[in-house]
Amino acid sequence: MLSVYEGFFSGGARIVHTDVVLGLREGGQYQRVLSVHGEMYREATRQPMGEDACYRALTAAGVEVTSLNRTLGLTGDPAAFTGTELAATARAMAGADVILSLKEQPLGLLNQPGLPRRPVVVCLHRSDPENQGPALDELKAAVSDGRVTAAVCCAESTRAAYQAAGIPGGLLHVIPNGVDLLRFRPDPARRTLLRGSLGIPECAPAVVFAARYAGMKNVPLFLRAARAWLHDDPGAHIMMCGAGMTPANPGLHADIAAAFGDAPWLADRLHLLGVRQDMETLYAAADVVSLTSSSGEAAPLSLIEGMMCGAVPVSTEVGDCAEIVGERGILTPPDPGLIAQAWARAAACGTEYAPAIARSRERFSRTRMIASYAALLDRVHQEMSTVARLPESL
Repeated sequence: MLSVYEGFFSGGARIVHTDVVLGLREGGQYQRVLSVHGEMYREATRQPMGEDACYRALTAAGVEVTSLNRTLGLTGDPAAFTGTELAATARAMAGADVILSLKEQPLGLLNQPGLPRRPVVVCLHRSDPENQGPALDELKAAVSDGRVTAAVCCAESTRAAYQAAGIPGGLLHVIPNGVDLLRFRPDPARRTLLRGSLGIPECAPAVVFAARYAGMKNVPLFLRAARAWLHDDPGAHIMMCGAGMTPANPGLHADIAAAFGDAPWLADRLHLLGVRQDMETLYAAADVVSLTSSSGEAAPLSLIEGMMCGAVPVSTEVGDCAEIVGERGILTPPDPGLIAQAWARAAACGTEYAPAIARSRERFSRTRMIASYAALLDRVHQEMSTVARLPESL
């Protein structure tokens, strides 16, 4: 099995896909990963492949990871590949029975003429295919050409959106996201340790916002809600983490100034933590996990991970958030005052939501997710084995 990534950088889709690769390897499948880019510049953050947590997890488990060593944002025409790059891709594909494409973006490479013909399963993690630039056209081209034999959708909203965009429904299979329940669980010791390091009192209500600094996450809305909540509750704290969630990001600095301009002292209880490798600790330290996204979300990993650590989810209604939150938390309209009120209720009444969260742990398990991926990939491989392998492209 060969997985092809656009690149390694902080984000839920890469975390999920990397967990799938590791889980399939644990089940006995031989796994390799090819990354188009060796370094990424996103969300005001430079992210070299070798420093990424997913890359380190894969290589530590013995998964071979290679790269075409492009740099997103600095390489020339992203749709033009050199002979050397195509030769490296062909070598990586030649030994694979099935190719997994993490999202649509790598299909721009896999659609290049002259590469080996292998069945491609594309993994889709958004609910707005029309906002993926040329990637949707690459997906349609790969489907029309017969390269894509199946597509994994992480949410029902993903399946509905891609079917509406013209992808045949018979290719779309929903496998909901799951997480490691041994890692993501309530942990009083971690809660106390992190709160102590940040100066957050044990009894103070705290919200965590785990997201990259991107337009779809609607960071300005989150900050307006944070300003309202911190004003109403002088003991409350906010933790923001993810790519670009640092004081060095000028965009975030401007957003904070706009939201807190009339009361800058309130931002003293706003903790900007950047990319973290201990998300289970941040979630365990929080009472509420929140998202204020306006588009694009399908099955946000932060809501699931946060819930499994005991934080009550509060989210705007986008993608499958309504299904994920359900009776386990609170859905809000995109209104900062109402979001702040929801945080206050969730933090004060967390014990009311705890039984429903506990009952849902099996539903959101990594074991269930990986078993579903394995079954689909086995079916694709078996179906392709019953017919002659497609001829190599000329």
